[in-house]
Amino acid sequence: MDPGGTTRLVVPRWIQLVGLPLVLIVAWSIAGAVRHVVFLFIVAGLIALLLNPLVRGLGRAWIPRGFAVALVYLTFAALVVLAGIALATVVVDQTKSASTRVDNYFTATRGQPPRTQAERDVIRFQSWLNTHHLERLKVQKPGLEFLDNAGSKDVSRYSSKAIKWAEGAAVSIVSLLFSTVLIIVVSIYMLLDMQRLARVIDRRFPPRPGTRPLMWRVEHSLVSYVKGQVLLSLIIGTSAGVGMWVLGVTGLVPGADTYALLFGLWVAFTELIPYLGPWLGAVPPLVYALAVHPVSAIWVAALFLFIHQIEGHVVVPNVMGSALRLHPLLVIFGLLAGGEIYGLPGIFVALPLLAVLRAVWEFFSERIEFEKWEEGAEVPVQVDVEPEAPTEVPHVIGRG
Repeated sequence: MDPGGTTRLVVPRWIQLVGLPLVLIVAWSIAGAVRHVVFLFIVAGLIALLLNPLVRGLGRAWIPRGFAVALVYLTFAALVVLAGIALATVVVDQTKSASTRVDNYFTATRGQPPRTQAERDVIRFQSWLNTHHLERLKVQKPGLEFLDNAGSKDVSRYSSKAIKWAEGAAVSIVSLLFSTVLIIVVSIYMLLDMQRLARVIDRRFPPRPGTRPLMWRVEHSLVSYVKGQVLLSLIIGTSAGVGMWVLGVTGLVPGADTYALLFGLWVAFTELIPYLGPWLGAVPPLVYALAVHPVSAIWVAALFLFIHQIEGHVVVPNVMGSALRLHPLLVIFGLLAGGEIYGLPGIFVALPLLAVLRAVWEFFSERIEFEKWEEGAEVPVQVDVEPEAPTEVPHVIGRG
């Protein structure tokens, strides 16, 4: 019993040496065999923990818990469906429009002699090099040959592929909505029993005086992370969308203002992927700028470089610093492990799961103590020794 009144569990050294490794190996083997089921329950548990504060708040308003769960989930499901339909519509429409624009850039001819806008830009770029004493750089001939032999022939095929990808993405989003039904059902059962589980944990592991119980810590860590990540995505996505709109209005990137909403949504979505997200978010705007004009790509690259600098030095330290509270190496390991185990969905789940596991570890680290392995300490061993038989003293017979 520690001074705080809670019982501390001391783990003997032999369990540390034998029991814990065996438990980890068995748990890893079982999780690997049924990893899809494990992943499903992990996602359902995270959703239940995230929505439990809302259900608890409705309960304070004298709403029965079952009705509160139904109300929260119906609202949550409606928002997800509306967001999915809106996102699918925007992605398909603007991708088709952007593909048509890129296709016309490489294939539509006008003027005398008939040339495409891409060919005119190559000639214009060569003239700019010549007027700036860079005539040794010959880009006009190889550029025109590339457009004649490869670019103009393949652009239509690539554009049709982009349209098919967008339509396939829309179908995948709709299919994903139906596949989440099972996760929602499992999370509903978890949420209905969340109060009972919290009471069992509090009876078995009561919090120290003046501290929060385990379930509150887990919910708080998860909600803090989600709030920080959503705010971060909103800030960066809005910055990218506004930046592309400004570049389009000023003519630095022609047409960018038309697709600013699409670029902003994409950047906000990829921002949910730590470390890789900022780089993935910059790829479509940069490709679009390259298709419009090579110089436009420089302005887009400068825009995203500025956004990433502000993100790394201002936004992330202030928004996510207090939300995640994890070492960067542990974050990288979690992302790599999540991607290796379950692909892209595993990457999305990795950091919220690490935040929850950190709260659990902090709670139980106050109650579990490992028996110390003292270096150089000698363990006394009791050895039973049979008593030695008495030695017979020789009798000396004196001389007569």
